[in-house]
Amino acid sequence: MFQAKIKAETLKKMIDIVSPLVNEVKLNVSPKGISLRAVDPAHVAMVDLEIKASAFEEYKAEDMELGIDLDKLGSVMKLAGAGDTVQLEFDEMSNRLIVKIGNLVRKIGLIDTTGMTEPKVPNLNLPAKITVKASDLYQGVKASEAVSDHIALLANRDFFELFAEGDTDTVNLRLPKDLLIDLDAPEKCRSLFSIDYFSSMIKPVKGDQPLTIYLGNDNPVKLEFEFADKNARATYLLAPRIESE
Repeated sequence: MFQAKIKAETLKKMIDIVSPLVNEVKLNVSPKGISLRAVDPAHVAMVDLEIKASAFEEYKAEDMELGIDLDKLGSVMKLAGAGDTVQLEFDEMSNRLIVKIGNLVRKIGLIDTTGMTEPKVPNLNLPAKITVKASDLYQGVKASEAVSDHIALLANRDFFELFAEGDTDTVNLRLPKDLLIDLDAPEKCRSLFSIDYFSSMIKPVKGDQPLTIYLGNDNPVKLEFEFADKNARATYLLAPRIESE
């Protein structure tokens, strides 16, 4: 059994977070809420997402797995307004997810989850932790996209820095500790990443919302943020690009 009622903006946010990496996901449904974990086809990035039962206006569920085509779910969610509420229900007889928005009903055929493995989260020792306003970070990333296809992230005890270098141009964004929400970097850390992946990961976080970055040296970067009034959490992992000597 799965019956739920949730704000359209929360469901749209989930799709915005996951769809840059994968089109099909396995939702793990339990009485505590729903969660998913997925890796992109190139095995460069991972997303780990949890929406607690408290994020829903109504929620009744048993333990089950639902295979969802995000393109199909996203297409119907485009019809929902900002203030709309969405009703979700699993129809066991037809193996479909029933999505109701006002008087509109869409029945989405579910995907077989048998072959959808659950990726393991690697155990990483990332010494630097930086919490930044999303808008500050987005400005630097947006500027870097016009210059290069990769981006360097740096942190030490005094500042966090973003750097991109192309054939002729460079972009540099340095945020000192007093402009950050939080900075804990006992040692200097630097890693290089694909700007396409990194940009798509920070895009769902808006304005002054805090985004926490865990950074090491030539290690994956971990990004974490909350949404749905802190009743939901998303974590990304992105593999580094190792710089040639």
